[in-house]
Amino acid sequence: EVQLQASGGGLVQPGGSLRLSCAVSGIPFDEYAIAWFRQAPEETQRVGISCITKTGDRTYYSGSIKGRFTVSRDNAKNVVYLQMNSLKPEDTAVYYCNLDGTNYWGRGTQVTVSS
Repeated sequence: EVQLQASGGGLVQPGGSLRLSCAVSGIPFDEYAIAWFRQAPEETQRVGISCITKTGDRTYYSGSIKGRFTVSRDNAKNVVYLQMNSLKPEDTAVYYCNLDGTNYWGRGTQVTVSS
């Protein structure tokens, strides 16, 4: 059974940092790119914000997070990370990881940026 579990969310002040993790099991992890999406409270759809290739040699970021967030992966541990720095209130959302190109999603993790 394919499982993705996002964790690491929480409440943080503006300017703070969080690191999200996405633990993956049930598939050959190093054969898949992994994407991060988020869904803000006022939005009806998840928006893709980052992706990392299966080897980790290339990464992609949306304009809204570029320069502040960093995606990485540890293929030995089957985990993908999203380091989030300089957080802003508009980063408040539920964050999800996705097996890129598939309909496998992890349960989201809530990130709230507020003073």
